[in-house]
Amino acid sequence: MAADKYLDSFGTRGRLGVEDTTYQIRRLDRVDGSARLPYSLKVLLENLLRNEDGRLVTAEQVNALAGWDPSAAHGREIAYTPARVLMQDFTGVPCVVDLVAMRDAILELGGQTSRINPLCPTELVIDHSVIADVFGRADAFTINTELEFERNAERYQLLRWGQQAFDDFSVVPPGTGICHQVNLEYLARVVFTRDGADGPMAYPDTLVGTDSHTPMVNGLGVLGWGVGGIEAEAAMLGQPMSMLIPPVVGLKLTGELQPGATATDLVLTVAELLRATGVVGKFVEFFGPGVANVPLANRATIGNMSPEYGATCAIFPIDQVTCDYLRLTGRSEHQIKLVEAYAKEQGMWHDPDRDPIYSQTLELDLSRVEPSIAGPKRPQDRIPLRLAPHTVAALLDGAETTAQALSDLDKASADSFPASDPIAFGESQSEGKPRAHWDGGDKLPWRTDAKPIELADGTRTEIDNGDVVIAAITSCTNTSNPSVMVGAALLARNAVDKGLSRKPWVKTTLAPGSRVVTDYYERAGLTPYLDKLGFNLVGYGCTTCIGNSGPLIPEVSKAVIDNDLTVCSVLSGNRNFEGRIHPEVRMNFLASPPLVVAYALAGTLRLNLVTDPLGTGSDGEPVYLRDIWPTAEEIAAVVDDNLQAEMFTSSYADVFTGDDRWRSLDVPDTDTFSWAPDSTYVRRPPYFDGMTREPAPLTDITGARVLAKLGDSVTTDHISPAGSIRYDSPAGKYLSEHGIERKDFNSYGSRRGNHEVMIRGTFANVRLRNQLAPGTEGGFTRDFTRPDGPVSTIYDASVNYLSAGTPLVILAGKEYGSGSSRDWAAKGTVLLGVRAVLAVSYERIHRSNLIGMGVLPLQFPDGADADSLGLTGEETFDITGVTALSDSIPDTVHVRAGDIEFDATVRIDTPGEADYYRHGGIMQYVLRQLLD
Repeated sequence: MAADKYLDSFGTRGRLGVEDTTYQIRRLDRVDGSARLPYSLKVLLENLLRNEDGRLVTAEQVNALAGWDPSAAHGREIAYTPARVLMQDFTGVPCVVDLVAMRDAILELGGQTSRINPLCPTELVIDHSVIADVFGRADAFTINTELEFERNAERYQLLRWGQQAFDDFSVVPPGTGICHQVNLEYLARVVFTRDGADGPMAYPDTLVGTDSHTPMVNGLGVLGWGVGGIEAEAAMLGQPMSMLIPPVVGLKLTGELQPGATATDLVLTVAELLRATGVVGKFVEFFGPGVANVPLANRATIGNMSPEYGATCAIFPIDQVTCDYLRLTGRSEHQIKLVEAYAKEQGMWHDPDRDPIYSQTLELDLSRVEPSIAGPKRPQDRIPLRLAPHTVAALLDGAETTAQALSDLDKASADSFPASDPIAFGESQSEGKPRAHWDGGDKLPWRTDAKPIELADGTRTEIDNGDVVIAAITSCTNTSNPSVMVGAALLARNAVDKGLSRKPWVKTTLAPGSRVVTDYYERAGLTPYLDKLGFNLVGYGCTTCIGNSGPLIPEVSKAVIDNDLTVCSVLSGNRNFEGRIHPEVRMNFLASPPLVVAYALAGTLRLNLVTDPLGTGSDGEPVYLRDIWPTAEEIAAVVDDNLQAEMFTSSYADVFTGDDRWRSLDVPDTDTFSWAPDSTYVRRPPYFDGMTREPAPLTDITGARVLAKLGDSVTTDHISPAGSIRYDSPAGKYLSEHGIERKDFNSYGSRRGNHEVMIRGTFANVRLRNQLAPGTEGGFTRDFTRPDGPVSTIYDASVNYLSAGTPLVILAGKEYGSGSSRDWAAKGTVLLGVRAVLAVSYERIHRSNLIGMGVLPLQFPDGADADSLGLTGEETFDITGVTALSDSIPDTVHVRAGDIEFDATVRIDTPGEADYYRHGGIMQYVLRQLLD
């Protein structure tokens, strides 16, 4: 919309002078009630004021936000217009595929291809494709990068084509860094500027991202959150995002971290606290005197894990720490002065002495944070490090959950463990030694059933349940944080100096979030020590955290499979869901980078890192973790001496250029893409097949069958895995039938541009448990198109249901769709023929994605679930009242399943979402709008 079409009902147009430049701004202080709003809502208020047009953004929306009621569950609907969109390649490739298909479809419907073009800046970082195939050698990075290009040339060619075919679409090539760290260190503006009709404009930097960890940039005071790719496509095409004014939870920080506690320990504590509080769909905002004690990198770590506790965002207001970080990372002095001046002018500068009004207020004393890990299945399942071996032992002995293991431990031996232990590693830990304490002898007391293995180099050793087979410093959560990265390297140095080495069965990998990490490691002389322990650079990307951990050591893999061992990974990431990290690894634990190194030395989760020696040093004496743990002062000194602004400016000087392999990709100069009919990576999707200019009338759902009956905490990884493709799965068989060798299967994430692979991979996680097919694990169900409903793969059953014209439903428990903002979890669901999902509760992004694909999200009555209602999944379902959505949003629809009847809540929450559903999905809605 042209600038002169924007309204100013509240008289907020103003000016802000910074050095020699005068910026046009929308002054918040001219709106009654704005001063009392939390920081995050002030950002939303400015967004509405600047985009008010009387149609999509109205004065009523502004008044509703200015009059925000902290006690309300949610406020009215508003239209949010992000300044930019951020993508990574796993989610970016299907987005580009969809946009290309939309260009084809708009041509077929008589429109113009130029209408399908990003209308707001979109930046894509290729970071999810590198796999840690090779590790523990100097050439690991080179080999892994070469394999990455060989496997992904078709995908990269599509992205290169998109960069030249679409306006305002930039691509950061492979081998640069993780999207969130690149965003934090380079792409984020904090205060965005662009040319307007009356001169340059300044306004808060806001974004949505196709990765759920987009809130990492909240640490900089930038409001943004993760969305599904289909929502991001609409934002790219200029469509405001419909949302309800959210509740805002204030988390007051006091005190400061104690020696031995890291940013990772802090974020695991925050994740546990906020998940227990219940912040799904809410904003979280940090305030109080402790905020100044949280470095920017630690703030980013906390923001990064927002999806792990369910918050839409977790934001820190702008303050001096923000400006100092911008200076450190090489932003211009003018930009830094603009950020400070704008924040102070708009009342967005943090005041530690002011307690804003929030919907709910919590408090956390930073001094009470202790070293921890989290797992083995969920990020919020925090385990104090001092209790880790006993918790793991209980889990191996049959405890169903971490909470149960900790509870049983507390009941059985509450007096055996220190109640509070800050783990100042230089102090004695002689008191309160737990049971099964190891005195440093040759035989560990729990390794009574270890299986012997002989490695390729002739090393003879053994492996047991609870052993660590992957130790990975990986993922944007921690690799953006110099303190924990330097801490890991110093611990490695100290371990090498003591004569320690990693255990031979552990695969060790280092995948920094940007090249800056490598630069300060080199400058500090720390790289050789990491290399000595096997933590050689394997790539700049997500690797293990996204499931790109690569193969285990072959002999280890064979022993695990042959003996059905329960082995572990320890990673410095943010996700540890079942089946995500590696299909052969059943227990996955999140930990700080220094603890990742420590567990590589220990080789097992059964060792108590607080009280037991890690091994015997070269002097014949036992070496404890406290002997090699670096002090906070030592870490700070190395960071201060070796992290320089010129590292950032040099690293990002040619960030969009890429290497010779990237630049040499053949890219035709065309408006539409030439689909290769034999491609197994990029195929034209079927979403627009048979689409008409007007949507078809809505109908009730009759004669539906249950495709899957699922329990609680089913994640998008369960629904649409990102990792390796099993050779005997429907997706594996498809690839084999198309001439792809098993070694070239790559991953589900890399093949998201091919719907044929992704349909076959939907509900194909090897750890999925479908209660409709008891006794199975993986993508299995019962096929009721055949007599007696025999067990079948979910994909094969769906083919039969589609052929019979039978609609499908999914039954699920609490927190359905938690985890990654994975649009294929919704795309695959609809392409399997699912018309509705009935769940106890939903995670925000997945519910939105289901609507965006035309799937109806329904919620069981309060206090009820499938089991309490007596549903087995064998019933035939009729869902009536759906047609009422043609004109309004009904509170409920009626469900009849055999002899069971109940009313289910309709979880279409806004009029905008209702429009998407009526059109069969958000892409169809947007395409029809662009035809006008």
